[in-house]
Amino acid sequence: MAEDKEREELLQRAMRACSGREYCISDISAMLMRWGATDEETRGWIIDRLIKEKFIDENRYSRAFVIDHFRQDHWGRVKISMALKQKRVDPAAIASGLESIGEDEYLEKLRKILGDQQRKIKAKNRLDLKGKLLRYALGKGFESNLVYDAISAIVSE
Repeated sequence: MAEDKEREELLQRAMRACSGREYCISDISAMLMRWGATDEETRGWIIDRLIKEKFIDENRYSRAFVIDHFRQDHWGRVKISMALKQKRVDPAAIASGLESIGEDEYLEKLRKILGDQQRKIKAKNRLDLKGKLLRYALGKGFESNLVYDAISAIVSE
């Protein structure tokens, strides 16, 4: 009886957390571990209930994660995808989330961050400038072929 009460309290606590913001399954599992739900069966039961009652939806989480990290942190698809894989989000949900970024918006963001960065860089010559811009954009997680094209358009030979 006490175990059922504890399980329900953990479920209610998880529901409150999920109603405040989006979480993926691995985030909730880690949260439950911190709250003392070390039993795999209990965590599984709580997560199943949260999914069934739509408190957790990995597609919804993925879309929110993609949009937040793209628009606020200026991350590219590669970095976003890797971060979601680290959180063990389903690959189909990752693909669905990445589709929420329009291609025109994506390329415009890449050009903007490269332009902003170009103004900050102190480069010896064009090659040095291109190298610094390339490293910066790749570090942000943009695809190399898109970065090469964007840099070529910004830094004329």
